[in-house]
Amino acid sequence: MNIEQLKQRCLEQGIKYGMASYVDIHGASKGKFVPVGHFKQMFAGSELFTGAALDGVPQDIADDEVAAMPDMASMQQCQWNPELAWFASDLYLQGEPFEACSRTILKRQLAKAAAMGFTFNLGIETEFFILRKGADGRPVPFSERDTLGKPCYDIPSMMDNIVIIDELVQALTDMGWGVYSFDHEDANGQFEIDFNYADALTMADRLVYFRLLANEIARKHGAFASFMPKPFADRTGSGAHYNMSLASVDTGQNLFAVSPDADRYDCGVSELAYQFIGGVLRHAKAISAVVAPTVNSYKRLVRQGSMSGSTWAPVFCCYGNNNRTNMLRIPSAGARVECRAPDIACNPYLGAALMLAAGLEGIEQGIDPGQPHRENMYHYSDAEIAKAGIQCLPKTLAEATEAIAADELAYQVLGPAMHKAFVDFKRAEWDSYHNIVSDWEVARYLRLFG
Repeated sequence: MNIEQLKQRCLEQGIKYGMASYVDIHGASKGKFVPVGHFKQMFAGSELFTGAALDGVPQDIADDEVAAMPDMASMQQCQWNPELAWFASDLYLQGEPFEACSRTILKRQLAKAAAMGFTFNLGIETEFFILRKGADGRPVPFSERDTLGKPCYDIPSMMDNIVIIDELVQALTDMGWGVYSFDHEDANGQFEIDFNYADALTMADRLVYFRLLANEIARKHGAFASFMPKPFADRTGSGAHYNMSLASVDTGQNLFAVSPDADRYDCGVSELAYQFIGGVLRHAKAISAVVAPTVNSYKRLVRQGSMSGSTWAPVFCCYGNNNRTNMLRIPSAGARVECRAPDIACNPYLGAALMLAAGLEGIEQGIDPGQPHRENMYHYSDAEIAKAGIQCLPKTLAEATEAIAADELAYQVLGPAMHKAFVDFKRAEWDSYHNIVSDWEVARYLRLFG
């Protein structure tokens, strides 16, 4: 489809404006709205942006603006307002791909994988909250009776929210994403919608659009969608588990699939997959910084902190078979690797790029991940974990930031500008958080000494 055909199609569908959309360091949508009649200019890079006005887009205010170059294949007609069309875009600077564009960073790693004969397939499980403002101004579940101590899979709670969830599921289905299940999750007001995997670039685009779509649909019903990793201290947090596999560029065959007699550790994946796992584990702490990128993320990555008795989130840099206490899990169906560390606040382009790069390093160097862990890792003490030679995932954003700051692979993947911008921004974010006097501190210390 050329631009004139696209313009005609948009006019026939009642579309008035297109969004040349890209993401900042957080993976939050940014962009400009352009009339359909201006599409020729938009697709030539007419829409310019001052990077210094955005979080983590490393530019000085004196630098030339970056231009959004929309990807025509990514177009979505916006379900909450069909007069709008959304396009994922790459950022360009002076006619060349902008080194520090999140989408471009992922495309660089996908090109490396393709040169090695691989396509990176990715599925992301979307967990999120549907909330409203309570009488005291604090967020509460959209349904007034969504108050069970163990609400996971609760049908009445889902039915109370079905007006929002159904509209969202129908929108995803109409776009051809292949929704195959949805449920009420382990926290009050928390839901998960699962849809088919795709190539990593398409899946990253879809997660960015999903967050925009979910919130706009929720707002129509007097609610809002929250992608905060852990909004309630005594409830589980929202993950965005990455389900990963490599396929042959030539045949499309899943290269993580294996016959039982060739399965080294009897987990249902190939030797290539074990090497991929080895690379991810080597860089797990640095990866955490981009897949669990907020102060709040590390209140999810704990053993306890949920009324259901478990957070269902990983704590250790280890892998296993169908065992949800490992960072990397190989589901019982096999042929893929699930990373359980990412949360729904991640920038999916940066997360997928660094995850893929680490996995490719594992393949290039033939890294052996060692024996899988089939036991409940939550039962081990820190001393037992250390004795076994297993590293812990970062416990704070500060620790994760220092890990990615020191990681040479992360520097190569992100590039000098984005690596510095990311580290500087996250250090400043931690300092800002650390200087806040919290309600917990006031309650604990205000009258403790007299």
